[in-house]
Amino acid sequence: MSFNGSNIDQLSVVLFGGGIVVFFVVLAVAVMMARSRSRLRHRLTGINQRHTGKVLKTAKKNASVKRSTSYSSIGSFDRLLQQVIPRPAALRARLQKTGKSISIGEYVLVNLFVAAAGSYLAHRFLGIPWAPSVLTGLGAGLGLPHLFIGMMIKRRIKKFVELFPEAIELIVRGLKSGLPVQESIVVVANEISAPVGIEFREIADAIKIGTSIEDAMWATSNRLDLPEFKFFVISLSIQRETGGNLAETLGNLADILRKRRQMKLKVKAMSGEAKASALIIGSLPFVMFGILLMLNGSYVMQLFEETRGIMLVGVGLFWMGLGILSMAKMIRFEI
Repeated sequence: MSFNGSNIDQLSVVLFGGGIVVFFVVLAVAVMMARSRSRLRHRLTGINQRHTGKVLKTAKKNASVKRSTSYSSIGSFDRLLQQVIPRPAALRARLQKTGKSISIGEYVLVNLFVAAAGSYLAHRFLGIPWAPSVLTGLGAGLGLPHLFIGMMIKRRIKKFVELFPEAIELIVRGLKSGLPVQESIVVVANEISAPVGIEFREIADAIKIGTSIEDAMWATSNRLDLPEFKFFVISLSIQRETGGNLAETLGNLADILRKRRQMKLKVKAMSGEAKASALIIGSLPFVMFGILLMLNGSYVMQLFEETRGIMLVGVGLFWMGLGILSMAKMIRFEI
């Protein structure tokens, strides 16, 4: 039985595509199982703390894992990452902002997988030589996971900002009813959904083990790096030093945060036309390239068969990127 070159190429493509599908299916199943176990563990921990005041062993185990500074559970891979990663503290802090338990080792493995897949796809389907394909794959491996993590962080921050005024108002109601600040924080941790409830739960746990409320608040503020939460911590710290009506102060802060969010939504609505124009202008070259590729693919692919054409494509993408970044900067407003 003999195979020609085209059959071997088709077989390699099928095997590679099947491998990618199997990898992502297994990854999705593992993530779903981990999330279900984590959700069940958090529920059991909350019920146990609410009724007995004790902490489950699994919660203690999770706390010890969070304090771990290892990059991976594999010893040799962990030592390799410690020598290669330039700024591990900044990368770990960025991964923690997603609210997911993503280790540096897992992030690096995803980078390597995306880089390898991008290199192969660029060489196989675009006909780019191996050297530019490897560079393209490295760019995809470094950029795509970084952008995905950034999207996860933005989504979590958006949800936090939406729920944070409700948490402050819940603290205000607790203070007016006679509860101390620590007990009001525990109420917020139990009643407000994630991510606000998770962050306040960590504050409450830190207070239980002897950390002062200011230190616990500032540690969370440094981790979140949100101006809204910094306003809250500063207001609480000033009131504890100078005295005054804390409930009234926090109530005014909640009102200011709601008005600040309303202003952001108003600016977003007013800049919607500029964003739509930037999206249309930025997508036109790629749309025209796709149309030409469908009409006369052999003519368009000549651009990728010579080094000069590849250089021109690289220069064009570079200037397109600068233009997109400039337009994004022009329509982004800080409030």
